[in-house]
Amino acid sequence: MQRFDFAGATAVLTGAASGIGAALAHALARRGTDLVLLDRDAERLDAVTTAIRAEHPDRQLATYLVDLADQTATAQVAAEIGQRHPRVRLLINNAGVGLGGRFDQVTFDEFSWVIDVNFRAVAQLTHALLPTLRAEPGAHLVNISSLFGLIAPAGQTAYAASKFAVRGFTEALRHELVDDGIGVTSVHPGGIRTRITENARIGSGVSHDEYAAGRAQFEKLLTIAPERAAEVILRGVERRRGRVLIGWSAKLPDLLARALPASYNRLLVTGLNRGVVRPANAPAVPAQRPADTLADPAREVA
Repeated sequence: MQRFDFAGATAVLTGAASGIGAALAHALARRGTDLVLLDRDAERLDAVTTAIRAEHPDRQLATYLVDLADQTATAQVAAEIGQRHPRVRLLINNAGVGLGGRFDQVTFDEFSWVIDVNFRAVAQLTHALLPTLRAEPGAHLVNISSLFGLIAPAGQTAYAASKFAVRGFTEALRHELVDDGIGVTSVHPGGIRTRITENARIGSGVSHDEYAAGRAQFEKLLTIAPERAAEVILRGVERRRGRVLIGWSAKLPDLLARALPASYNRLLVTGLNRGVVRPANAPAVPAQRPADTLADPAREVA
């Protein structure tokens, strides 16, 4: 498969208003790509588009406000994109949300909200836009999973379930679409500095004091700039990489999970406590006993 050509392509990008999504939007514009940007935050999305238009006035740029938790609204936006932008060459499902708390500390509605945004919307948009990708030579699909799509610490049941689902979905699609000439990449970021902890919800059964303490400790571990993450992702796309891990905070736990699939968590907790391992870019969870969770305190997209 030839390298991906960004120049003159049209890219659909979700979660484009901040974090990795905003960095990807800017990086794609620099590469000569026209943009279709989705987010639920109108003010921040407008700021991103205004900056890109000022820096790259020749780029075509369209925006859609949508809450991906709403299945009907997602379907409507996907249909509109398919009609108005028939030559999409790149789809990046980046948007995501976090939820702090163990499975018994969250309601099933809260759990389902994470699954809807982080997985159902990814599958729904991909399904709707796949005919468009198939019609565009050299197309590519990127789904942003997480380190917690490779390992699953306590306190991250909803998030890990959604991100493991994204990983499995993406890997299966990679095998299904190879004969169509469509590249497929699963991305697993490490400790990226995004607004995920600010936007994460707190499970109904979680103490706010515990959550705040865990979040403060966790945010110290987010050391990778979104701009760097975006460049790593797009280099992977250009080279048609099937999987992209960002930072040693993703690579080392991945190796441990492969070597010790049933017992990696204890080693990761020990490494975290010693400052050796940094957890994934994820919403915070409440502080718990070290043996209970990877993020001795704390956990995503959008």
